[in-house]
Amino acid sequence: MNARKNHILWALLLCVSVLAGGCETGRAPEKKAGLPVIGVFLYSEDDVYVSLVSQALRTALEGRAVVVLHHARADQIVQNDQISEVLKQGADALAVNLVEPYTASMPLKEAQTRKIPVVFFNREPDLSTIKTYDKAAFVGTEAREAGEIQGRIIQELWRAHPRYDRNGDGIVQYVLLQGNSESPEALARTEFSVKEARRLGVAMQQLGETFICDWDREQARQAMRVFWPVHGKSVELVLSNNDSMALGALDVLKEQGYNTGNPEKFLPVIGVDAIRKGDMSATVRQDGEGMGRAVAEMLLNAVAHKDFLDGLPHTWDASGVAVRIPYAPIRP
Repeated sequence: MNARKNHILWALLLCVSVLAGGCETGRAPEKKAGLPVIGVFLYSEDDVYVSLVSQALRTALEGRAVVVLHHARADQIVQNDQISEVLKQGADALAVNLVEPYTASMPLKEAQTRKIPVVFFNREPDLSTIKTYDKAAFVGTEAREAGEIQGRIIQELWRAHPRYDRNGDGIVQYVLLQGNSESPEALARTEFSVKEARRLGVAMQQLGETFICDWDREQARQAMRVFWPVHGKSVELVLSNNDSMALGALDVLKEQGYNTGNPEKFLPVIGVDAIRKGDMSATVRQDGEGMGRAVAEMLLNAVAHKDFLDGLPHTWDASGVAVRIPYAPIRP
């Protein structure tokens, strides 16, 4: 079986039925009581935050739309096939969490051909592409905001806990776990966390390379196991683009006897998502429920031939096509 057929097979096998509607391969999903059919496409079923957004989106649509849900298993070809199939079956709108943010043109063009609305969410595409179609929008965050909040948390922690400076040199020696090398979210969190801490007067020194861990706990765990024998005695902070990777780092710290209850063997860990703080020093809340509700209401408005933001508390950012859901710090 060739690669293309394999991708299509995965697309069919991973189709999941939810709520009032279902995913039926080979024929159009059955509409119920005139409800619109909305295709929801997630880049992966393993991303905890994206799962929270999806659950909130589907809850908001319950009884108001037939939802067809697909997971792409982090494969853009699979996602493209899924989107094409659902459009052929007669979807009325699309909610798309892209595998690769730079590939928005494919679903955009297909939605435009059928004159149906599409809302991209979480993984930000090029907004100039979104602007080419008046029934397209994006719901995400202001990427640099999460990093800036992390930077402020670093300044607060070092001011409140002088013992975190293990070697007493007045410099924060840190390891950095990054989501990926292309995501605007990852790049902004990485840049502005350190930049904001320095702006607030905290001296920062990165140890080793930036580990690209694809937002994944296991990859972060493996990266920390590589990092620890070389820099473990020097590290004073773990700075992570999200909580899943932060928890992977914590797994390794605990293997080394840290963060298990002894205050003399504690290393601060800062993440983003507020999924599970656990033994982390702090995290940044990314409002998955708010994002999911916004996507749902915007699509329902668009299907009813209303403005995307009709009756909603949101406003467009400077681009005119994006809604930004705010972050908030979560401290001990």
